[in-house]
Amino acid sequence: MSEDKNEQLRPSKMRGVAFPKAKYGVILAIILIIVVNFIYYKETIFSLFK
Repeated sequence: MSEDKNEQLRPSKMRGVAFPKAKYGVILAIILIIVVNFIYYKETIFSLFK
């Protein structure tokens, strides 16, 4: 019965959509943060190695 209840909570057009696992979202967010910070602070990072 709980499965039927959970199934009805989702809109009818979204019932066939497979949602990705949450861990992939976390990994994607971490990679995105690293890339954006690298772009913003690229000159500072390279000046540390000189």
